[in-house]
Amino acid sequence: MSTEISIDDAGWGDLILGVVIGAHKLPDHKYMERRISVSSFQPPNFGNKRYLRDAVKIAEEIVKVMRPDKETHFKVCSGYVLSSIREYLREIGFSVEEEAIKGELQEMVERGYINWCIEVGVPAEILEKIIRAQSRFWILLEWVAEKPKIREKLVKTGWKSWKQKWRKHLSL
Repeated sequence: MSTEISIDDAGWGDLILGVVIGAHKLPDHKYMERRISVSSFQPPNFGNKRYLRDAVKIAEEIVKVMRPDKETHFKVCSGYVLSSIREYLREIGFSVEEEAIKGELQEMVERGYINWCIEVGVPAEILEKIIRAQSRFWILLEWVAEKPKIREKLVKTGWKSWKQKWRKHLSL
């Protein structure tokens, strides 16, 4: 049976925190996840796309930990934050397919992002709304708006929309 490693991300479009990247190896069901810090999505790092370099560091660690052989096939989510991972894996000789990741890996990575939210103090009742919602953006914006001076440090402040639109909703 050939080895397959799938890679997915969570948090890219979310207002707070950075991004969780997870890798799942079959057939032995090894799983690992790492985080790209929110500081990579804040000035000046966001402008110079530090998150893409951070993603490559995670890919290097995935290769080190998962120990793929040259027959290993990678399936990497099509998200932009993973573009540098796809490029890196191809450069070092692996077969890489870009595809939408669903199922077990997607659920594990999403759970990793939710756990990170818990770690920074997002309350359980907010997280329940997040799990049911199609988009976490508005729910998290309301949460940040409750204590903007304290919580803005958790926001992806490098986004143009943050500077030009969303920050104005806060009382700073």
